[in-house]
Amino acid sequence: MSATARKTAPMPDDIKAMKGGTPIVSLTAYTTPTAEALDEHCDFVLVGDSVGMVLHGLPSTLGVSMDMMVMHGKAVARGLKTAMMVVDMPFGSYEESPERAFRNAARIMGETGAGAVKLEGGVHMAETIGFLVARGIPVMGHIGLTPQSINTLGGYKVQGRDAQRAQVMADAEAVSNAGAFAVVLEKVPQTLADEITAAVPIPTIGIGASAGCDGQILVVDDMLGLFTAFKPKFVKRYGALAEDMEKAIAAYAKDVRARSFPAPEHVFADAAPKAKA
Repeated sequence: MSATARKTAPMPDDIKAMKGGTPIVSLTAYTTPTAEALDEHCDFVLVGDSVGMVLHGLPSTLGVSMDMMVMHGKAVARGLKTAMMVVDMPFGSYEESPERAFRNAARIMGETGAGAVKLEGGVHMAETIGFLVARGIPVMGHIGLTPQSINTLGGYKVQGRDAQRAQVMADAEAVSNAGAFAVVLEKVPQTLADEITAAVPIPTIGIGASAGCDGQILVVDDMLGLFTAFKPKFVKRYGALAEDMEKAIAAYAKDVRARSFPAPEHVFADAAPKAKA
């Protein structure tokens, strides 16, 4: 079912049931206006920890806090009516233990109204995923390139080539078996993404993976051409908003300096004098 045909937001089980059907559409959002624009087009919207880089100017996602994710989650929730909201668990909020992961996931769910949380990691996070799911927290997995692990992965490299192939497949199966309702495949070879999609019973959401995945996600600012610090190979820009914004700002500055803005139609006249009796 398309987002425009729904009257209420889907639940995690509804997303899971889309396996093998019409591709699942997703983008990130961090603000209410963006969420409003995405709502009728997306099946789920991700409040990604990419917010740290896109909106806060951080060099990576590692500096993103729980408070930031909750704040942006609340903002996005205000703009959604028909798309489900998933919120990323930030670095350090879930790796220590399943119990800590539950406390932080419960806070995210309770304070933002999210339909699910997303966390990174495969085999080594399966126990935590199972712990959360058993306690009522729907989990979306994230394997392949996991940005919170770039210091151990050696940067933003493709994952799953050659010797890594079996490990990424094992991660997908572990996440699925642990009870995740979907899994993001980031920056993995196309053939491996297709094999994983065929092997696991939950939807695969590709980002730099394969058109054969059950769905796709991109960072909205990348897709719109608003964030231009770098452009990953897997991003297709559907707009050039940064260029448009720069032109608009330059035009505004020019008009202000020329005193052509504000023009008469932008200012207010004095009140008309009262007629004498």
